[in-house]
Amino acid sequence: MNEITIALLLALVAFLYASVGHGGASGYIAVMLLLGFAPEVVRPTALALNLFVSAMAFAQFARAGHFRWNLFWPFAAASVPFAWLGARMQLDAVVYKRVLAVCLLIAVARLLGLFGASNEQKRSPALPLALAIGAVLGLFSGMIGIGGGILLSPLLLVFGWSTAKESAAISAGFIFVNSLAGLASMSTTLFAPGSGIFSSAHLIWIAAALAGGAFGAYIGAQRFSQERLRQVLGLVLLFASFKLFFA
Repeated sequence: MNEITIALLLALVAFLYASVGHGGASGYIAVMLLLGFAPEVVRPTALALNLFVSAMAFAQFARAGHFRWNLFWPFAAASVPFAWLGARMQLDAVVYKRVLAVCLLIAVARLLGLFGASNEQKRSPALPLALAIGAVLGLFSGMIGIGGGILLSPLLLVFGWSTAKESAAISAGFIFVNSLAGLASMSTTLFAPGSGIFSSAHLIWIAAALAGGAFGAYIGAQRFSQERLRQVLGLVLLFASFKLFFA
């Protein structure tokens, strides 16, 4: 498959994920693994794409007034060091695909609204609980190469800690800081000769993801809900999950 086709696929993933405040790492990883890329290339590439798209999503949702600092910071403060640590761990390729398949199923449930979308604002979680959740999600995110927002947002909704759009804003910020921590942890190997990371093709992919993410974040934060698009993405990710799990 040529680079332009891959770029278009990544742009589509970025658009759809950014519309719900996510960076899209699980989608990028699924696309690249299904196309035969090695996990050691997939993880940093997905984190880099995640970094740019989540920043774009966060800017749009925060500008629209959906960000709550007091809810965000405990999760983020605990997650960052553990995301750095998790990124230094290597999983067996088969285990990696199985764990990613489970993450995709969580993403499908989130996109299809199975975790609820209440507009009622309730109290924030207790500080120790938020710190513990942040640490666990950070470690897991670093190991897999995702930002963790896809795991945090269902918790925010299920326990009624935020509204749907607040969840999107908080998740986007959470994804950004964890992706940055993960990339920082990998920095010693990212630019090593022959690593195959961040070639000219990757620059094209980043540009495509930025374009798709910018449009998706704008649609999600400022315009009408994109329920049909989310349902389509959910079905695609469901197919990808089963394919990865049984690969």
